[in-house]
Amino acid sequence: MSDIPQPRIVAHRGASASHPENTAEAFAAARDQGAHGIELDVRRSADDVLVIHHDATLADGRIVRELSSSELPSEVPSLAEALEQCADLWLNIEIKNVRGEPDYDADLGISVAVAALVAAHDAHDRVLVSSFDVESVLRIRDLDPAIPLGMLVFGQADIRSLIGRAEGHRMGAIHPHDLLVDQTFVDLAHAAGLAVNVWTVDDADRQRQLAAYGVDGIITNDPAGAVAALTAD
Repeated sequence: MSDIPQPRIVAHRGASASHPENTAEAFAAARDQGAHGIELDVRRSADDVLVIHHDATLADGRIVRELSSSELPSEVPSLAEALEQCADLWLNIEIKNVRGEPDYDADLGISVAVAALVAAHDAHDRVLVSSFDVESVLRIRDLDPAIPLGMLVFGQADIRSLIGRAEGHRMGAIHPHDLLVDQTFVDLAHAAGLAVNVWTVDDADRQRQLAAYGVDGIITNDPAGAVAALTAD
């Protein structure tokens, strides 16, 4: 493996294979396991605090957007806390703004808040903001063009069209589901100036294959396993 460029290992919601996802505990474990970065999910509370939670609802069915930050479980961190805790790690901030979900924000206020917080922490060089909702990401650019952006994609079969769309939106990265990625995908994306960060990959053989393709990042639930797979002789 020594002659193959090593991709960035990004812990999916922290070290979520072994710790509660999207928590300070999972983020600390990801660092300890050798991850280079962390992927986390951002929503807003009722008092407009950016909080880290994958689903629009808690396990008990309450809607995150309808609860103040003080009403949320103690294990739900804020994005500000994560930026402080993970100051030595790269962060992929995924904006969760999904049409049809109870917290969908057509006005893109969540993007305004994310851009402001990244600027407040002077974190431009250690974050990338992505979303399945392209408008949420493009709003970030309107506010602060210095924040790196990525387009999340899943299930589209026409990879040339997909990569062309990301290039047309002037994204810096494309984040495809693992099933979409082969050597052609990586070559086309790189030719378009796009970094390729693949999600979510826990299989060691596949991680080594993706590294051989030249992907830029591998998002995984098990950063320790990925470190072992990609550093084995």
